[in-house]
Amino acid sequence: MRLGIIGHGTIGQALLDLIRLHAAGRLDHVALLVRHAVDAPQGVTVCTSLDAFLETRPDLIVECAGHGAVRTSVPRCLGAGIDTIIASTGALADDGLYAELRHLAQASGARLILPTGAIGGIDMLSSLRMAGIHNVAYEGHKPPEAWKGTPAEQVVDLDHLTAETPVFIGTAREAARLFPKNANVTAALALDGIGFDRTKVTLIADPAATGNSHSYIVDSAVGSYRMTITGAPSGNAKTSATTAFSLLREILNRLPPAADQPGSAPVST
Repeated sequence: MRLGIIGHGTIGQALLDLIRLHAAGRLDHVALLVRHAVDAPQGVTVCTSLDAFLETRPDLIVECAGHGAVRTSVPRCLGAGIDTIIASTGALADDGLYAELRHLAQASGARLILPTGAIGGIDMLSSLRMAGIHNVAYEGHKPPEAWKGTPAEQVVDLDHLTAETPVFIGTAREAARLFPKNANVTAALALDGIGFDRTKVTLIADPAATGNSHSYIVDSAVGSYRMTITGAPSGNAKTSATTAFSLLREILNRLPPAADQPGSAPVST
């Protein structure tokens, strides 16, 4: 399989490292799309234009570059008939963009793939949706430095917090718009649950937090559950390290089993 990766930030770099560790020799080619030339692992083709990137003929593309890349690069990838994984799912709070991407995928026969990212339990959430979900409420805890450069700076003094403090209370749609680097998990919940406008979100700056904590509750007609995950930051406090592993899993599920793992055939979920 020929793989394309868009972006070489925190997630893109982590994903390349994981590919080297867990998929070495199992990919036919890896191309990287960036704005400016960067030092990439040996064997990775670095492209600074979308045209050159698509000319490498990827079978699967992984977007790791933020909401802007979902708007500018992903449409052409899907339009070219290439299966595309979107890490920046918060961009899909734009209903027009989401509709456009779905149309392009359907017209070209490509798959628009939305990974679970830093959150779990999505399979249960999407199953309960068919029975009728009454409520989905998410609460995210991150250290104060994770909220710097966001609207949270206008709400609290991030440098002098002594107790956990909410920096946002609202809907998943508002969270995705105001906190594009912090709230992609809320988009995953919204897309597989009851939508951006009914999913409740509370974002909290917590000086005692050592990682990023994601907790949510689901109440439905046939059952309820609570999920909490605490992940280490990935060198960037805004991003959970588990995000790159989620993307790696999507890639590995499209590869044959490793030679030393004859019983580990990929399972698609």
